[in-house]
Amino acid sequence: MSFAALAESAMALPGATQDIKWGADWVASVGGKMFFVGGPHPGPWTHCSFKVDAHRFLELTGVPGFKPAPYAARYQWVAVEDAKALPLAELKALVKRSHELVAAKLPKRRRQDLGIDSMPS
Repeated sequence: MSFAALAESAMALPGATQDIKWGADWVASVGGKMFFVGGPHPGPWTHCSFKVDAHRFLELTGVPGFKPAPYAARYQWVAVEDAKALPLAELKALVKRSHELVAAKLPKRRRQDLGIDSMPS
């Protein structure tokens, strides 16, 4: 599994957009809010980060290959440094959940415009 597989999965989510931030990080956003970051870009990725539920943060940061995300851990973001830390299906589910968590914080009208108003929070 590569981090690129997670990026592809992230871009398949409703309303997902991509750009490069800070000169070297590939970012997936929904409604202008980041939900997945990978890097460095260009080149083979060495890490990625995404938001998780508060109750999963401590659990995941205890998994080898995971750690609190620099600058964003206080918002329950985790960094993944080993693409094999969990099975691909589980990592994709975590990225999908990150998208849901971030989208749920968007204003209702914005969610409607993106076609994601009925998403669970």
